[in-house]
Amino acid sequence: MKDGGNIFLVGMMGAGKTTVARLIASRLGRTFIDADHELEARCGVKVPVIFEIEGEEGFRSREVTVLDDLTLRTGIVLATGGGAVLRPENRQRLSTRGVVIYLRAQPHDLYMRTRHDKNRPLLATPNPQKRIEELFTERDPLYRETADLVMDTGRQGVQILVKQILTSLANQWHVSA
Repeated sequence: MKDGGNIFLVGMMGAGKTTVARLIASRLGRTFIDADHELEARCGVKVPVIFEIEGEEGFRSREVTVLDDLTLRTGIVLATGGGAVLRPENRQRLSTRGVVIYLRAQPHDLYMRTRHDKNRPLLATPNPQKRIEELFTERDPLYRETADLVMDTGRQGVQILVKQILTSLANQWHVSA
């Protein structure tokens, strides 16, 4: 397995990174960390407030620091923020410090999962569905570039998805519970 035995989940907002990462960590007896929650804890405010005060650029700069710290830990399962792959240094650190799993979901499904969530500053637009499509088009190649494993989060339930991921981890990277 890659250095530190870490598992990092990337993907769009609403792809299920936090839910899936928490279950994987539980099954493997590892520490679960949500990068956005860690960033909020360090800043003392929620992500939308950081966006409001510092803009996306300020948030992304803070995210780089948090991800650098978190990816240096060992034996963790990390759910990254949806835009973590935008910065080249994040992609490089994720790629070299653990196994990266891209939870890929279709834009329509992402919209359906996030449409009532008020904690998503990038969707605070007149047409959030169109915004998701734009973000997906921009980010999908970056997720693919970074990922060791791409898992479609289509119709199967979370438990089945987690089982498929654990099977892949065991077969390809010798990770087992």
